[in-house]
Amino acid sequence: MRGSEGFVWGVATSSYQIEGHPLADGGGPCTWHEYAHTPGNTTRGETGDVACDHYHRYAEDVALMARLGVGAYRFSIRWPRLLPEGTGRVNQAGIGFYDRLLDRLLAAGITPFPTLYHWDLPVDLEARGGWRSPEMPGWFADYAGLVARRLGDRLPYVATLNEPWVTAVVAYLQGRLAPGQRNLFATAQAIETQILAHVDAYRALKAVRPGMQVGIVLSNAWMRPEGEGGEDRRAADRAHAFVNHPLFLDPLLRGHYPPEIEAALSAHLLRPRPLPSPGATPPVDFVGMNYYFFDRVTADPADWMGYRVVPHPELPETSVGWHSDPQGLHEVLRSVPARYGDLPLYVTENGAAYEDRVTGGAVHDAERLAYLQGHVAAALRARAAGVDLRGYFVWSLLDNYEWSLGYDKRFGIVHVDRETLARTVKDSGLWYARVCRGETVPAATT
Repeated sequence: MRGSEGFVWGVATSSYQIEGHPLADGGGPCTWHEYAHTPGNTTRGETGDVACDHYHRYAEDVALMARLGVGAYRFSIRWPRLLPEGTGRVNQAGIGFYDRLLDRLLAAGITPFPTLYHWDLPVDLEARGGWRSPEMPGWFADYAGLVARRLGDRLPYVATLNEPWVTAVVAYLQGRLAPGQRNLFATAQAIETQILAHVDAYRALKAVRPGMQVGIVLSNAWMRPEGEGGEDRRAADRAHAFVNHPLFLDPLLRGHYPPEIEAALSAHLLRPRPLPSPGATPPVDFVGMNYYFFDRVTADPADWMGYRVVPHPELPETSVGWHSDPQGLHEVLRSVPARYGDLPLYVTENGAAYEDRVTGGAVHDAERLAYLQGHVAAALRARAAGVDLRGYFVWSLLDNYEWSLGYDKRFGIVHVDRETLARTVKDSGLWYARVCRGETVPAATT
């Protein structure tokens, strides 16, 4: 991967958010296709049917990345584009799309950094229980093995799951993402099943491509106690263990759930399955750390995890209502080696949505530029402090389909016109291009 002193600068996307045409050329429907097409679930009923039309414009987008000078591209492979029913029959046209994308990336000198699952579960598997099903680890491993056999010769890095906490909690408990359930027991099952699915997929990938680096991408938020008292501090510890990397890394690296929340979680696992036993070679070669915002939390014995988030409207926020503080990224990065020792880390998503528009052929997104400058500097401070941080990926390359929020919330460093789909690099993208090309040195390294 291109980068200075072993550090890679990249951009990130996901399949349903940018590709469009989910059913084209024999692709199968995913849970997001059904959810978005159900009235009332998304802003103005918007769907990912067209998105950024990356399915047809991938060559244009790879050329854009090459002009920006990025060293790596994090994207996701759409499970039902390869396996329309989730298992069994292989869609050769779906394989062909990713064949062409990978070849184009490599020809441009950009390292592919794919994720196998970024929330687009085949609907047939959801009908069979989805992430609640004990069969899911096997289904996911079969899919991973297919990717390794057909595409793995060009994949030095693969992440298995994107933000499994979001799948388990936001989709299966809060009901705000597909498949839109509200079931605490399903949430606990989905946490457990995703842990086991990662391990089985890791083994399936390594069986075909032993040298492949296989990791997992986890969501993180800086959990700050509302008060100085012990109860709020313990609440923040529980929130960190539940929302952030310990929920999945403790089981993968230590063989048990985080002690801070183990009792609360286990109470909702009706038929618990054995977690992986820690071995000399743990089933994770790297960890992707996604970070966007921080939360203030206070103790709340009525909540199943013993805490609740406290509103703080006095602080500036992004257009999706998130409060940002670059110090939070620094803190969550440093919390990984503090808990587990050295692990190779990548910031696999970091970015912000703000209102912006093309004016005179340019997009002057000063707020996003300041956000990225602050967070890049915070990440590099963590690296300078000894964190084994190996790369940073902006979310997102393009203004994309922001799930149930539709197209209004723009995260991209490249503006996408919703009528013409024309791409315009924003000021934040121009700055990031200078970073990628080594023409400007982020503040933390001066």
